[in-house]
Amino acid sequence: MERIKSASLMTAIKTPYTSDGEIDLDTFDQLVEAQISAGVEGLIIAGTTGEGHLMDWEEELILIAHAAQCFGDRLLIVGNTGSNNTREAVRATRFGFSVGMHAALQINPYYGKTSDRGLREHFQRVLDLGPGIIYNVPARTGQDLQPELIEDLAQHPNLLGVKECAGNERMEHYESKGIACWSGNDDQCFEGRHRHGAHGVISVIANVVPRLMRKLMDTDDPSLNECLQPLMAWLFHVPSPNALNTLLAMTGATQPVFRLPYAPVDQAAREQGLALLAGLNESDWVGNKLSLMDDRDFTLL
Repeated sequence: MERIKSASLMTAIKTPYTSDGEIDLDTFDQLVEAQISAGVEGLIIAGTTGEGHLMDWEEELILIAHAAQCFGDRLLIVGNTGSNNTREAVRATRFGFSVGMHAALQINPYYGKTSDRGLREHFQRVLDLGPGIIYNVPARTGQDLQPELIEDLAQHPNLLGVKECAGNERMEHYESKGIACWSGNDDQCFEGRHRHGAHGVISVIANVVPRLMRKLMDTDDPSLNECLQPLMAWLFHVPSPNALNTLLAMTGATQPVFRLPYAPVDQAAREQGLALLAGLNESDWVGNKLSLMDDRDFTLL
């Protein structure tokens, strides 16, 4: 648990697919090796960016097991085993620990939502199974986890901290209470770490530029933060991970295969993304080429 709490850069890793839409483990391994070589300390497996919500539980747990067995000695493996169904979250979390993950990412019950008591009961049950990070992302769940709830849950010995998307002031408050926080917003993570005392970031952009994100977390460098802001904004100009998936295909890091409902961004947006990467050093981004690609080059399954 202390090793996880000391991590400042964890990547919400992309899940790549083969031409028939199955998980591409060979490419996944290459993506992970790029993260390791850049100094990333941990991975979130099958999170929102990794499209766990587009997998069945068998697929997701196989991917968590693969990551844990192949890379668990070199990286922290955090499996996204949360659910809006407490019984499913408990079952998946139990299996995730049994296949070797170090910790679980636990989102609050979304869509149906619940009461404060329901939230407490839900999180208590999954935290009873092992170390967990609570994920608060109101824009996706429709419910903001309030500080009073998190502070109560912080009494549980297995709560590692919070991946927080409600802003730097919220994270600063938690850190003042001794609750570890990682920013869930790439565009705020520099200020969060260097001005508000956050532990670091669970990052999307680190899929593309992990070395630069390592430097951003390690160094109080406003000019680097300013340099990365346009790419961060581009990756989220449509709901993530549509743009990320497109960009990693354009760099040759993954095959251009999408699981619906995700789809590539249009040509004008691809031109913008290409220009942003072209402005960086080739050694800064993951992949071996830069290609605009044609709409027909992408496969949607």
